[in-house]
Amino acid sequence: MENFLSNMGALFENVTNITWQMVVMWIIGAILIYLAIKKEMEPSLLLPMGFGVILVNLPLSGAITQGTEEGALSVLFNAGIANELFPLLLFIGIGAMIDFGPLLSNPKMLLFGAAAQFGIFFAMSMASLLGFELKDAASIGIIGAADGPTSIFVANFFHSNYSAAITVAAYSYMALVPMIQPPVIKMITTKKERMIRMKYEPKDISPAVRILFPILVTMIAGLVAPKSVSLIGFLMFGNLIRECGVLRSLSETAQNVLANLITIFLGITVAVNMNAETFLRWETILIFLLGLIAFVFDTIGGVLFAKLINLFSKNKINPMIGAAGISAFPMASRIVHKMGRDEDPNNFLLMHAAGANVAGQVGSVIAGGLVMTLVSAALGM
Repeated sequence: MENFLSNMGALFENVTNITWQMVVMWIIGAILIYLAIKKEMEPSLLLPMGFGVILVNLPLSGAITQGTEEGALSVLFNAGIANELFPLLLFIGIGAMIDFGPLLSNPKMLLFGAAAQFGIFFAMSMASLLGFELKDAASIGIIGAADGPTSIFVANFFHSNYSAAITVAAYSYMALVPMIQPPVIKMITTKKERMIRMKYEPKDISPAVRILFPILVTMIAGLVAPKSVSLIGFLMFGNLIRECGVLRSLSETAQNVLANLITIFLGITVAVNMNAETFLRWETILIFLLGLIAFVFDTIGGVLFAKLINLFSKNKINPMIGAAGISAFPMASRIVHKMGRDEDPNNFLLMHAAGANVAGQVGSVIAGGLVMTLVSAALGM
């Protein structure tokens, strides 16, 4: 009987290792799962991330490395996150999903994809002023790319101390774009500006142009920002698979099976860094605030750039198009289109906004590469 009680006591001994910090992380994990299921906020990523948070924060969890005993999640992290493999593979799937037709029909939309990255550099500057190391400030600024895989890639490239918080902030704000952008847009535009109509003249884009576009973009981006070659290269390789016309089954696999599988692994594996010791600190709150600032100033930068063009252009651009230049595709373009229809039911902005939105996909990746190139040079990496 005494041995039985002793064995039962040993069985539940691990319960005494529970700390309040672990309980807080369980609650955070439960919130992420709730948002994924009930609110449908990036469910393919937040659900595995939320469950991963719970796995990682169980006392003496076998899911992560404990001493010399390797955990499954730690092995996956080293195999796919530490070397940036998972985000890059996901870019192949994303590239296969993107139709650059609206952008190729109206190439000037590339300018909005560039202007709407202003928040990245503004938040990066703010983070530096608040005392973050340059490598961490650069990683935090990339939250403004509105592109989760790019945020993960850059944070791991710089071995940021806050990669977990940056990842959660990036994907959370991507899901909250419909709540963040409309009030910001209304704050800096007039009703008259929001009612501006834009004539859409679709062009017949030849297969040769569609094939050459990803190749040329990769080459140009690689020459300007060499560090961006893997980011932009994998994105454009996915698009090349889509547009080449002879790999339809591979394109469909990349868009569905590959993208979904990698997203699951990415979500649950990112949670390795979301242990209570590294996540529960004041810097995490600052990172979320800076991420919000980055998103807001992305929107402001795009809208103000459109207004600047209108000062010199005969054919006026609806300033809201500038807000669609962020990478959150297709949410940003749908928001702009809806806001235009709210002001004028006959105003059709979707295709213009879609052009700016896919330009934002390219712009965010190139911006990430530029940040990596410039900061690496500054740090002597």
